[in-house]
Amino acid sequence: MINVGIIGGSGYTGGELMRLLLKHPQVNIEAATSRRLAGKDVCDTHKHLRGFLDLKFEDLQTKEIKKRCDVIFVAVPHGTSMDIVPKLLGEDTKVIDLSADYRLEKSVFEEVYGIKHKSPLDAAFGLVELHPEVAGGSFVANPGCYPTGAILSAAPLAAAGLIDYVIFDSKSGISGAGAKATETSHYPNMAENIQAYKLTTHRHRAEIFQELNRLDRTLLNISFTPHVIPSVRGILTTAHIFTKDVMSIDDIMPLYLDFYKEKQFIRLIEGIPSLSAVRGSNFCDIGFEVDANNNRIVVVSAIDNLVKGASGQAIQNMNLMCGFDEKEGLWTPATAP
Repeated sequence: MINVGIIGGSGYTGGELMRLLLKHPQVNIEAATSRRLAGKDVCDTHKHLRGFLDLKFEDLQTKEIKKRCDVIFVAVPHGTSMDIVPKLLGEDTKVIDLSADYRLEKSVFEEVYGIKHKSPLDAAFGLVELHPEVAGGSFVANPGCYPTGAILSAAPLAAAGLIDYVIFDSKSGISGAGAKATETSHYPNMAENIQAYKLTTHRHRAEIFQELNRLDRTLLNISFTPHVIPSVRGILTTAHIFTKDVMSIDDIMPLYLDFYKEKQFIRLIEGIPSLSAVRGSNFCDIGFEVDANNNRIVVVSAIDNLVKGASGQAIQNMNLMCGFDEKEGLWTPATAP
């Protein structure tokens, strides 16, 4: 049994971490922090946890939470984590950072986020299907939600060096914008509507480029455009992958089957993935169709942005870091419909 702490436990990500960790047989949720809500019951904020969790938010110094916890999830805004993480590392503490502060190289981070990085450190990129070095590590940078669905949709073809260029079109539920109400998440603006934003400049492109280019150094032409849809959860990514050669379904399927062999949370399906089939789960469903006339493969991936795109993936990382079964606490079906 390990003790787990969550720094920044009041948002959607913190609530989802606690929901999932409550089902984990190897975990005790020791602490959840919030300066604003210190002293108040966690269940007053995360009402879905009533009757399952008897815990109050605390305002803890890093020294105290490190003393009490074996694993610490850092769920704070970008630019804030770099002030916290260096104080947590060391000894036997394992840290999983859900912000963007340690996903990218220092120079790339500063260019993309416009923030000077005060405490650069090396972290494993926590997409475990591509980074087995997560196992046994002590510090992991959890990937962003959009990059998770996009990278997983194209990785087998990138690793085989078959991609000429790729265009990712992703559509996310409103929870991706966070718990605080915004112009984007305001109901009258979102109902019966789809909003595209940051058409060519979204910062998550940097993560997508980093990981696919790592698999194929010649792959440079990668485009990404996000949209928000009137759904609470989920990200559906349509990847238009233009290949160097004409390919058939018989060429592609073995590549995906081999690349994701024994990857327990990847499901290759016939037909088109749907958000309802992954909602509330840690699965990434992937399906594809070949457009031979245009050397194009259309790959669709579906994830729950709060689970495989954030908290579930963080727990998947924790399981490998701690030597647990990768499925522990996560092996549950979706909540369709």
